[in-house]
Amino acid sequence: MELLLIRHALPVRRELLEGPADPELSEAGWSQARLLAGYLSVEALHAIYASPLRRAVQTATPLAEQFDLSVEIDEGIAEYDRHANEYVPVEELKAANDPRWQQLLNNEWPDMDETIEQFAQRVYDSIEAIVGKHPGENVAVVCHGGVINAYLARVLGAEDSTGFFYPNYTGINRVAAARTGQRQILTVNETAHLRGTGLPIGLYGK
Repeated sequence: MELLLIRHALPVRRELLEGPADPELSEAGWSQARLLAGYLSVEALHAIYASPLRRAVQTATPLAEQFDLSVEIDEGIAEYDRHANEYVPVEELKAANDPRWQQLLNNEWPDMDETIEQFAQRVYDSIEAIVGKHPGENVAVVCHGGVINAYLARVLGAEDSTGFFYPNYTGINRVAAARTGQRQILTVNETAHLRGTGLPIGLYGK
């Protein structure tokens, strides 16, 4: 089967005094999500999963409408900071040289409810469970940068490099998953649908 790991589109910035921020998509994020759905419309998709966080569910919505599929929510692919009371797009952290940007560069993840090892195992088990349900099919999993990093690092046998790359907004990362257990990374960070649109892609690329 082919697994499409897709990072959510650009959400709004939200900083609260208490309670989870869980921001919705920005106007640009909705445009990104619609372009993603159009880009994938020429392919076959048999199922769509999303993290329970609002930015992932909303990104998956145009895709589900395109393929007339429901969005299946999977708690196991939520981001490590799902309960954090703030969400600031990493581009804004970098532009302001915010200390939190340096933490990310150092692979130090704040606001975690679990260890990095626990998070990585939870993500791997959840995605593998999805793979097991869809032999021979194409499945989209709309999730988060940390989730994608954790799973691909495991596939590469580089568990100590959980934050080894930056997934772009609505970037598509394809993995071929065989019934034998073999996993092959086919593409990383596909963003052709955003090129030339003027919409933000992420830290790298225009």
